[in-house]
Amino acid sequence: MHINEENIKKLQQGDSLTIAKCITCVENELEGNLQLLQSITANPNTACIGITGAPGAGKSTLVNALLKQLTAQNKKIAVLSVDPSSPFNFGALLGDRIRMSEFYLHPNVYIRSIASRGALGGLHPKIFEIVDVLKASYFDYIIIETVGVGQSEVEIAGIADTTIVVVVPEGGDEVQTLKAGVMEIADIFVVNKADRPSADIFVKNLSILSHSKANDTWEIPVIKTIASKFEGIETLLTAIQNHKHITSNNVERKIFLTAEKIWRIIQQNKMKNIDRQKIVAMVKEKINSNAINVYQIAENWS
Repeated sequence: MHINEENIKKLQQGDSLTIAKCITCVENELEGNLQLLQSITANPNTACIGITGAPGAGKSTLVNALLKQLTAQNKKIAVLSVDPSSPFNFGALLGDRIRMSEFYLHPNVYIRSIASRGALGGLHPKIFEIVDVLKASYFDYIIIETVGVGQSEVEIAGIADTTIVVVVPEGGDEVQTLKAGVMEIADIFVVNKADRPSADIFVKNLSILSHSKANDTWEIPVIKTIASKFEGIETLLTAIQNHKHITSNNVERKIFLTAEKIWRIIQQNKMKNIDRQKIVAMVKEKINSNAINVYQIAENWS
């Protein structure tokens, strides 16, 4: 992609075609992608919201409800739906979400499905770069809906200003499971499908757990929603705004997230020229011998 002032201006103006081209450029590391990233300025006021949770929790329906509420407020929103990868071409398997179809042509909404491409954290390996492209387009909100692979999906906390963990009332042991890791990444809990039996008990138990993890600045709110009926969405948006207000003044968090971002970019660049297939071929050659030491090989690999 040829980068010039006109491209950057169109990106800043939110031109959908330019946004799509720029994301494709950085996603696939096409020619000009580094020049593009070094030429743009991310809007610091854009709120990046991560939405994660187990499959079937209603994440897409929740995103659709948020879009309805935010567009009614004349906000500009970008949605990144991170889908499982096709094993054949690494493309997004599910494509753009059907539940969001009413917003495909909305002038204030940009929707993009991207593949996780096997990334262990459930996110696209170029997620930082893609988000920066969207921030350069001056959206009010960027919503990242993750692939929903459960507790391994902690990477979202490293990029989102606010991480929403969506759960459902079923499963009496789910609160116990949450203690193991998801509590560490959740800024807001959403108990979706809250019209189901035992929802109130589940919310109560989750609230007790949340209270036990509270700090001086934030206690994780537990919000009941019925996203399919647009119930609880205003309460959720208020919680998002409250959290943004607190984190915007948290200098230590900004330092950590910025340093983490730089570290990951350096890591990617260092790994760029390492050919996985060469490693596979070498292992195939030596696997039947006793001479293979993975630590020595990794240390000396170039």
